[in-house]
Amino acid sequence: MIRINLIGAPRRKAKRAPAPVDLGQRLTLACSLILVLAGLLIGWWYWSLTQQSERLDADLASARQETARLKTVIAEVDRFEQRRQQLQQRVSLIEQLRRGQSIPVEMLDLISRSMPDMLWLTQLHQVGGEVTIEGRSTTLIGLSDFVGNLGRNDLFRKPIEIVDSQVDAGAVASRTGANLDLIRFTVKAQLAVTPGDAGAAGSGKR
Repeated sequence: MIRINLIGAPRRKAKRAPAPVDLGQRLTLACSLILVLAGLLIGWWYWSLTQQSERLDADLASARQETARLKTVIAEVDRFEQRRQQLQQRVSLIEQLRRGQSIPVEMLDLISRSMPDMLWLTQLHQVGGEVTIEGRSTTLIGLSDFVGNLGRNDLFRKPIEIVDSQVDAGAVASRTGANLDLIRFTVKAQLAVTPGDAGAAGSGKR
């Protein structure tokens, strides 16, 4: 017996091939990734520069504070050094004159007390009753005060003469960094009582 299948064999469903990825989507994805990476890189670079700038600003502020502190210290040291030099020159002059015993102690004390600040002596000579004083000053007012102080005592005859004064421009550095003029001067004065007269008067008193 022959059987005929009228229903028919079931058809097999054809497999669908995976849809190919669009090339445009790939390019878009790649560009997006590049932009994200570039943004992250720029952000990191900007943050790094900001941190570095803040560190540099802090270092600069610290350096400025240290510079101001050192300037103050240097100014104090300069004032101390100038004062020390003046005192040392006065002491050296006093010791030199005391060793020579050529000038009375009274006159030496008067000259020392008559010296204003920023004025110092370099040489002191006495020939008979004439005393020649050479020194340096940073101001004409200081020189004028020195001569005026000498004239207030009866040890010297008036007037006391400034025989020479020369200005060396910018020869001395000040605390502020500016250069000051240095005045070289020579002063002559006559003793009211010469050493010989003083000795004779002393002998007469005895």
